[in-house]
Amino acid sequence: MKIPWQDRPDNSNDVLWRYSENPIINRNDIPTSNSIFNSAVVPFEDGFAGVFRCDNKAVQMNIFAGFSKDGIQWEINHEPIRMQAGNTSMIESDYKYDPRVVFIEDRYWITWCNGYHGPTIGIAYTFDFKEFFQCENAFLPFNRNGVLFPEKINGRYAMLSRPSDNGHTPFGDIYVSFSPDMKYWGEHRCVMKVTPFQDSAWQSCKIGAGTVPILTDEGWLIFYHGVINTCNGFRYSVGSAILDKNEPDKVKYRTQPYLLAPTELYEQVGDVPNVVFPCAALHSIEEDKVALYYGAADTVTAMAFGRISEILEFTKKNSLYNIVSYESVSGYEESH
Repeated sequence: MKIPWQDRPDNSNDVLWRYSENPIINRNDIPTSNSIFNSAVVPFEDGFAGVFRCDNKAVQMNIFAGFSKDGIQWEINHEPIRMQAGNTSMIESDYKYDPRVVFIEDRYWITWCNGYHGPTIGIAYTFDFKEFFQCENAFLPFNRNGVLFPEKINGRYAMLSRPSDNGHTPFGDIYVSFSPDMKYWGEHRCVMKVTPFQDSAWQSCKIGAGTVPILTDEGWLIFYHGVINTCNGFRYSVGSAILDKNEPDKVKYRTQPYLLAPTELYEQVGDVPNVVFPCAALHSIEEDKVALYYGAADTVTAMAFGRISEILEFTKKNSLYNIVSYESVSGYEESH
């Protein structure tokens, strides 16, 4: 299946470059929406399917299914997903937002930030993006940014997450947890911590997993968001890291510079200014391509492109661990 693609502009040397027709999904693309952003897509049948964060005009947060032939033009359902009982009867929640989607074995799994006495990680599965079956929440509150690996690691499901608080969390590191059955989660391990301001300020306040990891010859390639707390509030950018294939709590390389930051008007102006937030990455190892979907200014959905080989090389050459000595960075020795 051909993933969406646009060649790098002649005047660009960036490792990730934006789609010239961004944003691909506008804030009011369904009748009730205030904003559509931080959404995830996967290949499905002869096209693509996705789960989309749509905040309505009462700013109630929920997730909606959608379909596309080309990954760019989307038809999003006008009603939110209605969950059925999966491995639990507890399927009510106060809100649902920031979904991720991944195909594992025989079905599509959805994770999202689920409102259950505060934010935690909701899990559901579907076979057809028409019927959805909700499972037990993965963790106690408070947690966000649950991202499943696309295959079992050493016989267990694995998920990245970011323990948080009940508000606009001013802190956060990335952890990995494991499960034998997608119901009970444990063996929590720290993967990456925030950086000292002087070493890489764009990711010095909090970080969180973004897209489903991509397995490469170098290890698991992940895109993640990093946040700096500025005098004008939080600013979200995108970085990349390479995790060990068999021990994903071990970080081999991690970018000191960001790959993408809010510089375009639709990224800087919106309900929450200065945000680029990655949630999905369609990829083809054979074609050396990745199409990154990201939320912009918590308002619209945009897309960027890159060459996997170039991103891997950039991540290795510009790795924080190559530049900063472990002794000078609190916490790095635990995650490297």
